[in-house]
Amino acid sequence: MLLLLWLLLGLGLLGIGGEALVRGALAAARRLGISPLVAGLVIVGFGTSAPELVVSLEAVLSDRPDVALGNVLGSNIANVLLILGISGVLVPLTISRASLRRDGLAMLGASLLFVLIARDGGLSFRDGLMLLVALFAYLLWAYRTERVAPEGPEAELHQAWADELIQVPPSLLLINLWVVGGLVFLLVGARMFLYGAVGMGEALGVPEAIIGLTVVAVGTSLPELAVAVVAVLRRHADVAVGNVLGSNIFNLLGIAGVSAMVQPLTITGRLATLDQWVMLGAAGALMVFLLSGLRLNRLEAICLLLVYGVYLGAMVP
Repeated sequence: MLLLLWLLLGLGLLGIGGEALVRGALAAARRLGISPLVAGLVIVGFGTSAPELVVSLEAVLSDRPDVALGNVLGSNIANVLLILGISGVLVPLTISRASLRRDGLAMLGASLLFVLIARDGGLSFRDGLMLLVALFAYLLWAYRTERVAPEGPEAELHQAWADELIQVPPSLLLINLWVVGGLVFLLVGARMFLYGAVGMGEALGVPEAIIGLTVVAVGTSLPELAVAVVAVLRRHADVAVGNVLGSNIFNLLGIAGVSAMVQPLTITGRLATLDQWVMLGAAGALMVFLLSGLRLNRLEAICLLLVYGVYLGAMVP
């Protein structure tokens, strides 16, 4: 019971910390004269993945590489199969051709790149640097395409996110408090969340890889789920899809890249033989669905949820 309390408290702090950090960073960007377009693209895109990043780094520094990698792979799997599955059942999801061509291909490319560089059984410092360079290239590509078409749906989305969140905090003191407070909440929340998740797993005899793929991955993906559900209820289905695509890109290129540069990671066991391939397969299936009419209908969303159910069921010994 105590471990569950630690897990829930940590999860709450992760959510509060991520929100505070994004708001503070956006306000700081405005004071520095950075355009809302860039701020929305980089800061908001990174912000929804902040819980995954901090939890993965904490796992790496705690010498739990399976939890760190399980979190990255499990979050991407949950984003596609669970979050888009739930969202697509509520409302059929749509995506613009430009967003699919850029963000969809980037997500699929990031998935392929991860599997390719992990084929030797691990991620080295050089591999992590390669992933971060790929992330920088994607951000540059996204920025250039949105500058060329500033009235396009992707540019409007990123600018709207920034404009909505950038209203607070107004003063420099509050900006610093939001940024520092957000970081503190993220760090403390990550430690509490990992302590509770790993402790519960060990008490039940569950391997660390499965802990990372399930409890940790789904827990840190809750910001994406919240954004997606709110988006579809407000009839902004393209936001739900775009948020998941962006989050998956940041997870694979940013979080895995930074984690590998902090400490080389080994990919063994089910992570190497099953989970990375499920992640790649989910990305490929999503692209196939979206290419057929630039939408994800309810039947396809149900298929995604069923696959996720089978995937979770396969973890039961």
